[in-house]
Amino acid sequence: MLERGKISALQMAFMMNPTILATGLLLVPAITAKTAKQDLWLSPIWASFVGFIIVFIAYRLHKLYPNETIFEYSEQILGKIPGKILGVVFVFFYFHITGIIVREYGEFVSVTFLHHTPMVVVFAVMVLVSSMAVYGGLEVIGRCSEMIVPVLLVLYLSIFIMLFKDLDTKNFFPMLENGLGPSFKGSVVLQSWFSEFILVSFFFPYLSNRDKGMKWGMISVLSVMVYMVLTNIMSLLLFGKLTASLTYPVMVAARYISIADFLGHLEVIVMAIWVAGTFVKITVFYYALVLGTAQLLKLSDFRPIILPVGFLLILLGVWSAPNLQELSHFLSTSAAFYFLSIQVGIPVMLLIIALIKKKRKQMKGSVTG
Repeated sequence: MLERGKISALQMAFMMNPTILATGLLLVPAITAKTAKQDLWLSPIWASFVGFIIVFIAYRLHKLYPNETIFEYSEQILGKIPGKILGVVFVFFYFHITGIIVREYGEFVSVTFLHHTPMVVVFAVMVLVSSMAVYGGLEVIGRCSEMIVPVLLVLYLSIFIMLFKDLDTKNFFPMLENGLGPSFKGSVVLQSWFSEFILVSFFFPYLSNRDKGMKWGMISVLSVMVYMVLTNIMSLLLFGKLTASLTYPVMVAARYISIADFLGHLEVIVMAIWVAGTFVKITVFYYALVLGTAQLLKLSDFRPIILPVGFLLILLGVWSAPNLQELSHFLSTSAAFYFLSIQVGIPVMLLIIALIKKKRKQMKGSVTG
């Protein structure tokens, strides 16, 4: 095995939480408000079903191939050549999606805080820090997440609590004015975020308590859904119909906070949540990409390719979109179908073929027996 480290199922849950939420919390309210309007708080609930399903599928595949990641058991299920082709598809996909995440991070930091710093410098610093964590291996990433994520979740809840007095419940209404349709449409983009839970297939083989893998995977999906619902409710009750026109509603909301003319301008908290959460997210995707590439190429160690892959991620961050508007348009339109086809469609296909092969093997065994 390329990775000799072990993490607990709880650490895996901590790793997955910001992997979905880090970019989602800032962008989700505006994206869902465009179609779901005042029912945007329902969209994460519908979208979370994709997360629950994908964790279940990943766990079933893990039970069939307990010591292998999705790159490895693809060859067993499909055969050597089709499995290799699928592995190449996954490598290109993870290169692309990680490059997009790096670009999202750079756009937010450059536009909101570091106006005069070249965006490529912002990319490079984050990729370099993430590469150090990836070099340390899965245990280092797990421990980092265990320290960072609880603090981030508490900080985020504190923003919600401090805004409580400014929330207007009238913005909830008229509820379900056009039925459930708009909230379902609003959930399509969010489904692509929840489909990223397929990353647990890289971690299940390295759990110290594998029997708790699905339980903590499901808890992680639930926590992501709760935080997305809270985020959408906060944005809706604070901004109402204006939510759809704001690029980063949570950042604007943090600027609203003022307690006794003493505590104010708490956007620095959002910045801390974004930077620390995105560090975990980029690191998890970076690790999956490097590990998968090493497994595809049958390397004995993934560490020699960390820096070359990091350099390509910086380039992809630059090339992935010409500007924030184009990136937001891509994420709110065709990206959902692209992400879902790779992260849901392929695992479903693999599980169906694996179960058919297992059934045939059992039938063959019973006939010969």
